[in-house]
Amino acid sequence: MHADTMLTPLRSLVAGDHFDHLERTMKNHFRSHGNDVPWNATLSEIPCLTDIDADFSSDTVTVSTKDEIDMEQLKTSLKKFKPWRKGPFELSGIHIDTEWRSDWKWQRLAQHIAPLNNRRVLDIGCGNGYYLFRMLGAGAGVAVGVDPTRLFLYQFMALQKLLPKNNAFYLPLRSEYLPAFNSFDTVFSMGVLYHRRSPFEHLNELFSFLKPGGELVLETLIIPGDASTTLVPTDRYAKMANVWFLPSTEALEAWLPRLGFRNVRVVDVCKTTTSEQRKTEWMQFQSLSDFLDPEDTNLTAEGYPAPTRAILIANKPD
Repeated sequence: MHADTMLTPLRSLVAGDHFDHLERTMKNHFRSHGNDVPWNATLSEIPCLTDIDADFSSDTVTVSTKDEIDMEQLKTSLKKFKPWRKGPFELSGIHIDTEWRSDWKWQRLAQHIAPLNNRRVLDIGCGNGYYLFRMLGAGAGVAVGVDPTRLFLYQFMALQKLLPKNNAFYLPLRSEYLPAFNSFDTVFSMGVLYHRRSPFEHLNELFSFLKPGGELVLETLIIPGDASTTLVPTDRYAKMANVWFLPSTEALEAWLPRLGFRNVRVVDVCKTTTSEQRKTEWMQFQSLSDFLDPEDTNLTAEGYPAPTRAILIANKPD
């Protein structure tokens, strides 16, 4: 797996200076990983399908084929890429029941966002690409995902071997390394803000990726409170060590205009349940039920308010 191989499909989509920036960034920040050798071997076991029918518009991203394939071998190979966190997928009869019912989040936001028809879309923290495919299914012309987690990159590449050629692309980078594209119609940041030590830097990055008039879709953990309320966990939040800031929705509504966004609105607030995030055959590590207070599921194991997530939409001025 080479950096130039991943960048080549984007050459016609990214302006010259920005593409040069991406090439330098990949050279400086994309390093070999300890699992590359076994994961590359597993990737080579997955067939490239030819006679394919795919559906990106339903809750389960689905592919079927008339090609003759060894289903048990395919399932074994896909399981080597566990844990599968975002989905679900139905891959030639193999159902990947992921940790998250990501389709529930998509249902919550899809009715509120601007139509994606022919739009250039950027998804920060894209995971294995489930939402990229849903964005294409909703009409997006191009969907570019950004996520530094190497396992998720391999899951995405495995999926792309099984899917027909499409306009979903993956950059295995941290978002702070990207140039200020100023060219995407819609930018999604879902489940990222609270992992950043500086939420304002992240929001500024998102602003710089949007073209004038473009739309931000921000989904994040929040806590109850007024415009001055922000939780900074003393150690962990829901057993996660990399959670830094949990604002109230009112605080986010104040932050976004301060950074230049307009038409800010909260379109959904939803408590995360153990039906939406849970252990499965494809993700057998601890999940939400292990992160809550066993005596009071309204609290995390540390005694903070249990996970509640909000979706906000805002625009970059024309």
